[in-house]
Parts: sequence; C-alpha cells; structure tokens
Amino acid sequence: MSKLEFDEATANALEVLYATRDVRRRRALVHEALGAAAAEQILDVGCGPGFVVAEIVERVGRDGTVAGVDSSPAMLALAARRLAAHDNVDLREGVATALPFADATFDAALSVQVLEYVDDVPAAIAELHRVIRPGGRLVLWDVDWETVSMYSTDEARMRRMLAAWDGHLAHRSLPQTLTATVREQGFVDVCLAGHAFTTSDFTRDAYGASLVHTIESYLAGLADVAEQDRIGWADEQRALGEAGRFYFSCVQCCVTATRAADAAGATR
Repeated sequence: MSKLEFDEATANALEVLYATRDVRRRRALVHEALGAAAAEQILDVGCGPGFVVAEIVERVGRDGTVAGVDSSPAMLALAARRLAAHDNVDLREGVATALPFADATFDAALSVQVLEYVDDVPAAIAELHRVIRPGGRLVLWDVDWETVSMYSTDEARMRRMLAAWDGHLAHRSLPQTLTATVREQGFVDVCLAGHAFTTSDFTRDAYGASLVHTIESYLAGLADVAEQDRIGWADEQRALGEAGRFYFSCVQCCVTATRAADAAGATR
C-alpha cells in the first residue's frame, strides 16, 4: 500500500480540483448539513487549501470563529493565503487523532474526505467528540470507493487499475461502518445520506473525469503497476471522453450527528 502524499504538487492539484463544479456541489451539500450560524465557533478537520473554511467564515460573521487543522504544511500554506484577510480564522498543523484544542471548544465540527485516510478512525471521532460542546453538531463526509463504476472495453485492466488506486486509502469503504463508529463514540441523532456523483461528461468540472489524471499520477509511482497498463488505461479514458462514451459513478456519504448531554447539561 502506498498512501497518497499531500505534498506541494498534490496540494496544488487538489486546489484546482476543489474549484470544479462537482466539488462545489459537494461543498454546498456539506454546508447544508452543517448549518453554520452567526457567531458560532466551527472546526474543519483536514481543511486542505481552505475553501470550506473561507465559506464558513462568511456564515459565522465577525462574531464567530473558524479553526482549520491539516497535517500538510503545503495545504496550510494555500489556506493561509486564501484566508489572509480574516483575523477570526485559526489555522494549525495537526492530525485528526490529536486535535490541538481544548475540550468542548466548538459548536460544530466537520471533516470532509479525510477519515478514509486515517488509520484509527475511532480515535479521530473520539477527538471530535471531545472538542465539540454538548449539543454541538458533527458532519463527516467520505467516499464509498466500493461503489466506483467506470466504463472500459478492457474490464480486467480496469479492475487492476482501480484495485491499485485503492492502495491510497486507509479504508476503501469507510461509510459502511462510519455510523456505528460515530454512535460508539458517544454521538446521538446519527444520520447517513448518500449522494451519487455520476457523469458521462469528460471535463475538469466533472468529479469522475477530474479523477482520471489524479489516478494516473498516483499509479505512475507504483512499482507493481505496469506502465503499459497505466498509460493504456488513461489513454482509453481520454479517448472515451472524446468519443462521448465516458462513464463514471460513485456514492459519497454524509454522516451527521450531535454530541449528547444529559438533562443537567453534563456530557454523556
């Protein structure tokens, strides 16, 4: 297994991806689930280049604050540039399993397509429970990579390439167990919603098409992937796009929950 490295090159590529139509659609769904309000304190775990933080800070206004945590200095550098005009944003380097904040600090927290890369998901969710105030809200978003479907005239090669791509993950199908793990860490009102990202549109704005270059670049770094397989797979996907025969589909999942409190207001 070779994890995806969130270095400067990857950070810059993801910044381009985050500006595309389908990822903007995803952020809109995340904002709907989060429901950030004026004067709230919100945490984004795995904030990346800061697109979500920049949108949340507009919602919480001058009386609110937004904190962002990321393990990648390259990502944080992009976020810092994007958010330089806001003095109510706190960006910190850190990991999901050891958040650099005091207990019960935030009204809500979110983490978008991050936990699928975290080895110890229960520890990360326990940390989120710790830093959210009683009655506060949690939003988690991850891809069920088990649901990926792509058209190819060479089905065996497609299976090999997608299996190799799965190596960039800690969890291939995290949504299958995520709601149970969230409940086990003390959250209540746990809900799961699935959102299909399906397209035959081979443009940079389509989530599936934009992934082709990302997958090809990742596969290029793997010694156990034959170069002719990688190049043949990527060339075919581009050719299918030009011929109007490209197809991609996957389900992305949103989990929402609340940190419980007893009748006296104490944390459970």
